[in-house]
Amino acid sequence: MRTLRRTLTLPAARAALAVLAVVAVLAVFGGLIAPQDPLAQDTTRVLQGPSGAHLLGTDYLGRDVLSRLLAGTGRSVLGAVESVGAAMVLGVVPGLASLWLGRAFEWAALRVVDALMTLPFTLFAIAAVGVFGNGLNQAMLALGVLLAPLFFRVSRAAAVGLRQAQYVEAAELMGASRGRILRTHIAAKVLPTIAVTTAHALATALLTVASLTFLGVGVQPPAPTWGGMLAADLGYLAQQPWAPVLPGVLIMITVGALNLLADAIRDSGAAGAPTRATGRRPWRRTREAAGTAAVPQPRERRSDEAVAA
Repeated sequence: MRTLRRTLTLPAARAALAVLAVVAVLAVFGGLIAPQDPLAQDTTRVLQGPSGAHLLGTDYLGRDVLSRLLAGTGRSVLGAVESVGAAMVLGVVPGLASLWLGRAFEWAALRVVDALMTLPFTLFAIAAVGVFGNGLNQAMLALGVLLAPLFFRVSRAAAVGLRQAQYVEAAELMGASRGRILRTHIAAKVLPTIAVTTAHALATALLTVASLTFLGVGVQPPAPTWGGMLAADLGYLAQQPWAPVLPGVLIMITVGALNLLADAIRDSGAAGAPTRATGRRPWRRTREAAGTAAVPQPRERRSDEAVAA
């Protein structure tokens, strides 16, 4: 909670959260607030520019571009959220458990993580879609499997120093279970690091989802997605050179806001971390610390024996 409060005081974090809040609203209610049916075709209004009836113009089949952008936000964003959620479950839980379940489980988990880190995102997702069928859920679960090693290593690295902490050893000696120790003493310390990783992973997943839908993997036409619209508009640059800019700007703004939020969380967490020398937090300077050098120290009173000597 302290890290969250410090994050909210940063202007960059507020701007990023405002952008992400708008994107979240569009992802949930985009299809409902679309002015027209995103799948309705009108061959008499093909490749038209912005007008009163179509604020952002029409595409090569006469469909309203604004409606397709709004309706495609949900599939693009929720697909990225689904993959990151799967990655957190498959990465954080084994990463923390590897510190408590013995060397055999630790060795096996590390070997699986090393193997998964060698696989490329796009090719693995395409292979999974080829095996299990061309669907967004299949592609996102495959992407979540490849993002899991990132969460595994980050959560393990954040918790490995806490394994030998005195309060953890005291809790074990008092009979606390491993689950209680993880929930009470470890999770609160690891959550800020996982929050930074989650924001970066969402940005990576969103770019990967856009790349897959650009290639036609995961979502079948005519379902609108940001990547699919970008791929379709590239074929009509001579008629509408501005068309690919619209989905590209949405992808760029969302990814930039996620990275900006991740940097803000990391900076706020570093600002609240205690220093090694004094154990004090550098962002909180007390009046006593600022005025210690200027206050003269009282002299020690010498005893009568010392004076006589």
